[in-house]
Amino acid sequence: MKRRAAAAAVEAVRDHMVIGLGTGSTAAFVVELLARRVADGLAVSAVATSRGTEAAARALGIPILPLAGLSRIDLCIDGVDEIDPELRAIKGGGGAMLIEKIVASMAKRNIAVADASKRVPRLGARPVPLEVLPAAQAFVAARVADLGASAVLRGGTGAAFVTDAGNAILDCRFGPIADPAALATALSAIPGVFGHGLFVTEIDGLYIADAAGNVALETRPDSRNCKPPARTATQEFSTHDR
Repeated sequence: MKRRAAAAAVEAVRDHMVIGLGTGSTAAFVVELLARRVADGLAVSAVATSRGTEAAARALGIPILPLAGLSRIDLCIDGVDEIDPELRAIKGGGGAMLIEKIVASMAKRNIAVADASKRVPRLGARPVPLEVLPAAQAFVAARVADLGASAVLRGGTGAAFVTDAGNAILDCRFGPIADPAALATALSAIPGVFGHGLFVTEIDGLYIADAAGNVALETRPDSRNCKPPARTATQEFSTHDR
């Protein structure tokens, strides 16, 4: 299902685009399938949201640009850990949500790809990850507790997960999240938090595949680049149609 959703999203890529490539198991399918199109003559370049994605893309022949030199890209394609009917999502299972959010915000359009298991009526079954300054771990965990959640250091104290930027991740379990936007604001206001995994407004479209092999494209009506919902996943989702 992930592969089918990724394939539909990759079909939206056109010559001369700059593509943002996400991190994680679904994004790995995007990299593989985009590389096939590049090998067939598609002329694109990409920015990567993690060192792992960059290495995989380079190995498969996708030209990579340095993220630091760009302020805008055409299209970002990435997976999600959970996504609700309003296309609000939790991301960060791969530990790259800070750079993923930067790249998603740079994109003229940001497309999520997912299998049907990622659809939830309300966010919160998965923890919300926070990328935090290592020296602020205990302070941030206490502030998260004030918000009603438990915070666990990813990897544990003996072998803590370290992001590409050298930071720690706290996985925070809030349970069902009644107001994702309000929680996102509260988390962003905690000193020592560099970024969190709540994507409230960044996702413009979703390719989602079900067990029968059907892929549908959904768009958020209030997205930055609104388009009518598509009936099939083959409809073009191009950033150059304005």
